[in-house]
Amino acid sequence: MSPEAINTRYFLVTRENPDYFQEIISHSSVSTSNFKPNRKTRFIIHGFVNTAERGWQMEMCQVMLEVEDVNCFCIDWRGGSFTLYTQAANNIRVVGAELASFIGYLSKNYDYSPSMIHIIGHSLGAHVAGEAGKRVPGIARISGLDPAGPLFQNTPPEVRLDPTDADFVDAIHTDTSPLIPKIGLGMAQSVGHLDFFPNGGQTMPGCGSNIITRLLDIEELWGGADNYLACNHLRSYKYYTESIRTPDAFVAFPSDTYEAFMKGTGFPCPSTGCPLMGYYAGFYGRGTLSGLPLYLNTGDVSPYARWRYKVTVKTSGILSFMGDMKVTLHRLKRNSKEIASGFTKLGGTYSAFIDSKNYAGSLTNLSYNWIKSLIDLIPGTVGADTVTVQYGRDGQTYQFCGKEQVRDNVLQNLTPCDSL
Repeated sequence: MSPEAINTRYFLVTRENPDYFQEIISHSSVSTSNFKPNRKTRFIIHGFVNTAERGWQMEMCQVMLEVEDVNCFCIDWRGGSFTLYTQAANNIRVVGAELASFIGYLSKNYDYSPSMIHIIGHSLGAHVAGEAGKRVPGIARISGLDPAGPLFQNTPPEVRLDPTDADFVDAIHTDTSPLIPKIGLGMAQSVGHLDFFPNGGQTMPGCGSNIITRLLDIEELWGGADNYLACNHLRSYKYYTESIRTPDAFVAFPSDTYEAFMKGTGFPCPSTGCPLMGYYAGFYGRGTLSGLPLYLNTGDVSPYARWRYKVTVKTSGILSFMGDMKVTLHRLKRNSKEIASGFTKLGGTYSAFIDSKNYAGSLTNLSYNWIKSLIDLIPGTVGADTVTVQYGRDGQTYQFCGKEQVRDNVLQNLTPCDSL
């Protein structure tokens, strides 16, 4: 399609106009806008069958402006995105070239350095960002939010987002299932210096995995109801937006596979630290984990951020039992977490990883309880000799000691061992 048919538009949001767009009608109209050359610039690009006026780009700009004074441009290329997917995938070359031209205008007329620019693209928009980066050396950062997979998966770097497109490229992968038969819209292939795979990268908590449901809801995508079809695909920009307000959250751990991560690989973070998925990934930069898959878990509804802990319990008492064993970290709003289920052996040690919706901070107390199953009718008492809690990001460890045993479904309170 021609540039005229695609009609790429630029909507500027700044702290001077946080609640409405200023449209840059032509390059020369930058001079009458709220663009300031002393500020960093963010370009946010939508994907297939979307527009800049659908809401999420504006929301992301507004949240950014809460934490940083930037020029935030929402790029609208609806003329090229509301078409057959194969045509839209080709149109990204045109949109990327136009963005590169606009950046060139800023550089020439405002002495504006590409090192001040961060491009954020969702789906096909991620590859638009890559196209612009290929044409403008020195772009500081590109963030790909579930880069589109169909027609791009396993293609040469020249035709998709690639680490060479900017000084730093990070990507969030949330819909990496195969297009056939599971209608995965993202790509499993790593495309950045840091590639994040929340929840394993295929199915996000809170998103239905039923293929028939996704097919029946296809009209919802065209209508803008993005919580239906492509829920997994669209979670990437929701995670990214939330990360702006939570600079200590979305800690990601290096692991070869998601299954290994769930068993504890990469926990706690190495001495060089762990990257943060989302807005603050740039603080880590390329680092020593560049090229390794990075994993973390999220919640099923907003707020999505979770903090990962390892809890280890050493039991004591007069019997082994069949049932459940739980620990409650009191600073986590008394959310009880299951540590073990099934046969629990007297004097055994049991560990589990928990992803809490709250950051525990400095723990001062916790409680333990056990619940025997109906088939275990032997009375008795069980207690926790010690409970050790380790935070994943910095490896900080808290150890609690108990002096008693309790009957089933009765709380045993533990205190820090050094206070006994």
